[in-house]
Amino acid sequence: MDVVVGVREARAADAGALAEALGRNRGHMRATEPDRDERYYTAERQAERLADGGRRWFAVEGDGGDDERIVGAAILSGIVLGPFRSASLGYWVDGERTGRGIASLLVAEVLRAARDELGLHRIEASTLLDNHASQRVLAKAGFERIGTAPRYLHIAGAWRDHHLFQRILHDQPPPLA
Repeated sequence: MDVVVGVREARAADAGALAEALGRNRGHMRATEPDRDERYYTAERQAERLADGGRRWFAVEGDGGDDERIVGAAILSGIVLGPFRSASLGYWVDGERTGRGIASLLVAEVLRAARDELGLHRIEASTLLDNHASQRVLAKAGFERIGTAPRYLHIAGAWRDHHLFQRILHDQPPPLA
């Protein structure tokens, strides 16, 4: 059995490995992701995504060298500072690695970085109504369900309802501007 070596921040040089991981998991993620064109699965497109301003982390197997393999990813997007100090969390795990705690490991690292490095107050996340595995990951990480949004995201060819979750990281006031 492969062992997850750890979680690390994404690097620009990861574009090819990320494209390979996404291509490998295309079928696994089809029901929970937006429809994607063929270009999405290229290293060129993933290089653009890695430079888009979101903060990303990868769960990796291997020794950190050429055999390293991405087996999961998490992103903080829509990072807003000022008095809001919030971001949105998304994550996925390789279809052959689900149920092994990888998502929990990723989410824990993202929450630590969001609080300790970015000084964020709140993280939000959403899941399809029937994505119970992801809901368990969020509950384990201390997220609370705050509502349901009808037709929230266009997923797998249709506007789909989602449960909304949040995690308050701290109640310190934001830095004065």
